[in-house]
Amino acid sequence: MTDFPDIPVDDISQDDNVVAYDASTFRQTPHNLEAEQALLGAILANNDAMERVQDFLTEEHFINPAHRQIYQASRKLIEKGLIASPVTLKPYFENEDSLAEIGGAEYLARLAGAAVTIINAAEYGQIIHQMSLKRELINVGTDIVNGAYDHSVDNTAQNQIEKAEVNLYALAEQGSAEGGFKSFEKSTADAISIIEMAFKRGGKLAGKTTGFDSINRKIGGLHKSDLMIIAGRPAMGKTALATNIAFNTAKAYRDDMALGISHEESKGAVVAFFSLEMAADQLAARILAEQAGLSSQDLRQGKLSQEEFNKLARTAQELEDLPLFIDDTASLNIGALRTRARRLKRKHGVGLVIVDYLQLLSGSGRGGRGPENRVQEISEITRGLKGLAKELQIPVMALSQLSRAVEARENKRPLLSDLRESGSIEQDADMVTFVYRPEYYHNLVQPDEGTPEHLDWMAKGELLFGRAEFIIAKQRHGPTGKIDLLFEASTTKFSDLPESAAYLPKQNN
Repeated sequence: MTDFPDIPVDDISQDDNVVAYDASTFRQTPHNLEAEQALLGAILANNDAMERVQDFLTEEHFINPAHRQIYQASRKLIEKGLIASPVTLKPYFENEDSLAEIGGAEYLARLAGAAVTIINAAEYGQIIHQMSLKRELINVGTDIVNGAYDHSVDNTAQNQIEKAEVNLYALAEQGSAEGGFKSFEKSTADAISIIEMAFKRGGKLAGKTTGFDSINRKIGGLHKSDLMIIAGRPAMGKTALATNIAFNTAKAYRDDMALGISHEESKGAVVAFFSLEMAADQLAARILAEQAGLSSQDLRQGKLSQEEFNKLARTAQELEDLPLFIDDTASLNIGALRTRARRLKRKHGVGLVIVDYLQLLSGSGRGGRGPENRVQEISEITRGLKGLAKELQIPVMALSQLSRAVEARENKRPLLSDLRESGSIEQDADMVTFVYRPEYYHNLVQPDEGTPEHLDWMAKGELLFGRAEFIIAKQRHGPTGKIDLLFEASTTKFSDLPESAAYLPKQNN
């Protein structure tokens, strides 16, 4: 590349985040100007070269400001169906100081003239990308070192590790350790991509499937970046519904992979289930009972016939490759949960995180143990879960307990105000839902046998038998409302309400 002028060091270091030379060790900041020049020359000589690098290379990866502008202008022209050449780019750079210092508009012609082939365009692009990643890695390392020297009370070692892992994860995933603004053009393209996915699925599913047609129709599936809360009193079936959804989503992903459907287009997802209440083997036994159609209580007690045991074994064999990962670590804190979720995203491409349940998580450990501090801790946890959803670009589902205020009311159907430490949960969540089984409360108030009231009670019990309600109390991007489901208590399995189920009429509110 001897035909190109030497670019002054001052031009290389115009970015405030780039230091051209380390004065103490004389180690040069990672860069390869020859690769940048070769790639730009290839693009200007033959615009097809852009196709080989545009999926992974952006203007921010170039170290030289003039090269950034040339690449950006070329990309925009090519995306509009126009030709990017020294002639078409010349008007954009006639008054640009950064280009004038290295030869002005003539520099464009020299870039194109020196290009021989586009065969190595992708390799040049990879070199530029790698150099950019190394510069970002230096920045991250510098921040880690500087942070470790900060001895302020709030800046604990655990906080610094958490921040470092966030930056390293972002660097590994996107090639940049910082967020920053997105252009409206980029945001619009992302929105159109999501809408296109929903259109291809017939308008029924924009996100990941829950496995329940009635719920999918109401919410459009589980959407990336969303925090969804499923709340309820004990015995309502929160964990059962969560395990049903976890299984359905993981199975849909496995089935799509078998059909050759891509990871991005699959309606399912790899699932990470953080079970802070139940052990992993108990959760797995529940799923086995649901899918084998066997009583979970009989499974625990070993009350199985040989035929039932054989059925259970066949079911276990069918589900052994299910992409469902269970973490049953007790007393997990929000920082550790986010760290483990990131690792699973990196290794297995996790697409849905489920937490059972929110109140069993702990915060960073700062503060006392009074009720006010607990509210602050819950706020930290919900913000952390919402941040995880946005960071990994996946839906996060968290189960939550309701306060005892429900039990004091005549009408036991839950309300948003029943959420324990509810302020931050309701505020941070994109969707708040409740699981409610009227049959459970009906069975608690049995009148004396032989009385007219007992006959009425039995008649109403028949109408409520197996009925469950999935109540959408808040949905940031859609309607609220109630969805009727069936619940089989023996197998702890939820299912859609058959349209022909006349024996389960809707209850008057």
